[in-house]
Amino acid sequence: MPNPPSGDLSQIFEPIRADLEAVEREFARHVQSRVELIPQIGKYIQTSGGKRVRPAVLLMASRLAGYTGDRAVLYASVVEFIHTATLVHDDIIDQSDLRRGRLAVHSRWGNDVTVLLGDYLYIKSMALALTEDSLDVIRLLCDVTLRMIEGELYQLTKTGDVDITEEEHFEIIRRKTAYLFAGCAQIGGLLGGVDAEQERALREYGFNLGVAFQLVDDLLDFTADERALGKPVGGDLREGKITLPIIYLLQRAGDHAAELVRTAVRERTVTPESWQAIAQLLAEHRATESAYDKAVEYATNAKRYLDAFPPSRDRERLLALPDYVLSRDR
Repeated sequence: MPNPPSGDLSQIFEPIRADLEAVEREFARHVQSRVELIPQIGKYIQTSGGKRVRPAVLLMASRLAGYTGDRAVLYASVVEFIHTATLVHDDIIDQSDLRRGRLAVHSRWGNDVTVLLGDYLYIKSMALALTEDSLDVIRLLCDVTLRMIEGELYQLTKTGDVDITEEEHFEIIRRKTAYLFAGCAQIGGLLGGVDAEQERALREYGFNLGVAFQLVDDLLDFTADERALGKPVGGDLREGKITLPIIYLLQRAGDHAAELVRTAVRERTVTPESWQAIAQLLAEHRATESAYDKAVEYATNAKRYLDAFPPSRDRERLLALPDYVLSRDR
């Protein structure tokens, strides 16, 4: 049975297209409010071009687990609310002006409105989850959300820390990204009533996929085309975030590289000349290449966990998703 093309997300998502459209409708329906600013901003976020990978993982995992009911769309919508709340808060914290090529919500409506909107989305997500009587899923969603907030707080303590270790960086990735991916896949298994081994396999699939996703996301800050990425390249370094390519560079290069990085982090800016020098050093010391190899390692692990399921078209599409993640250019 052939894999769907690794770079073609629309083909991978084709069997769940109707469900993803239903998630979009649920999102729009549940941001309706008498306070007209809420649906106005909700529509702005919804039309910003997100790939909806997290809800898709939940929907695809539920299909693999044999679930055919309508709760998958409900929980996929909850996940999208949680992810969106995190994004709008992150952009304030990071002082990011752009998100996917458009003004970030706080840049357009201000920090005060955006903080409250994020709070609204978090509470709405849990209210939506509570419409179904499944305490296991609600506990899982609460746990994931708390870990994400802890990850954001932990990252704040490490912002500007040029001496951050590889393990500390991975702890941020696990909390901010991987646990939500893991939860999405695990919820799909819970809906389908899979056994404990298969539930664990789905959770580990999602977790490893999430780490690979974030590693590639971090890499794009150094390798992507700025127009495709929808925000300025080098943004992480300007914000004082030290990601895996820079960690590897600092491990392998000399004082010149360290001074370039420390200056960029201290001054919160990167001149074209210093950016070119950093990019050259990253290439010379294979830092970006090594970071990509690490993403490949996690993507490969993700696929291995699907061995717990018999061959099927649903499994093949989940197997194709890590390949898509590795091929991302935006």
